[in-house]
Amino acid sequence: MPQDRQKTADQAYKNVAARKERDPSLQPWEELDAGSITWDEFSAPEQENIVRHYAPKVKYLASRMKARLPRNVDVNELISAGSMGLVESFSKFKPQLGVKFDTYAENRIRGAMLDELRRMDWFPRSLRQKVRQLDTAIMQLEQNTGESPSEEDLVRETGLSTKEVREGMEAMQSQLCFPLDVLENAMADSEGGLGREPFELTAENELLNRVADLIEQLTPREKLVLSLYYSDELNMREAAEVMGITEGRVSQLHTQAVSRLRRELHSRHGLPLYN
Repeated sequence: MPQDRQKTADQAYKNVAARKERDPSLQPWEELDAGSITWDEFSAPEQENIVRHYAPKVKYLASRMKARLPRNVDVNELISAGSMGLVESFSKFKPQLGVKFDTYAENRIRGAMLDELRRMDWFPRSLRQKVRQLDTAIMQLEQNTGESPSEEDLVRETGLSTKEVREGMEAMQSQLCFPLDVLENAMADSEGGLGREPFELTAENELLNRVADLIEQLTPREKLVLSLYYSDELNMREAAEVMGITEGRVSQLHTQAVSRLRRELHSRHGLPLYN
């Protein structure tokens, strides 16, 4: 018992000493980001301040992801999942990894959101049918004419209304959100796999290599659209300005590229055509 009390007293002394060594000019989240103080060493008010500091990042990442998903996906579901990812990152962060907490947390947040999307049945059956119908029509028209079909061509070929074609094309753009998100991670941050399990990293890297190889086979304009959208993080309007074409044409090029990638992933690697 005396030895246990001595150990407790020694640990308490070390904790106090550590607090005395803290830089008073740094905010708690700056200390966490630098790895100089671990989560458990912060007081409850400091932990609350840290959570408040990082909360806007969750909303930003959720809004950015939502912009590439069908309208029926609720952004609040993404925020809720991302918030759980943020909470988990506090206790699981290891400064010895040699990376800042901000980078680690962002990957945990995005990973939690993607896990939630995989769990959700986010495409209604009627919308899946439209996507299949449009995908088939695009492939047939491209083979027959050697050109990318216009919106009017798809209306005539499918018998769908203009509104239905637009809804289907919007949904089609989201079909590869997970593989393209993997690619975006790799282009934006070489440490994108932090916080992931080894088997997850292996599968993700394999998928990344497959998608990257297929992207090289796209047309120059299709590759440029994907680069502007996923690497440079421009929206459709901004990409249109850079390329000197209409926003509708950018959207069409993006849909073509995604549709072609999806078909190739299915035919070459057996990945499902539809999520």
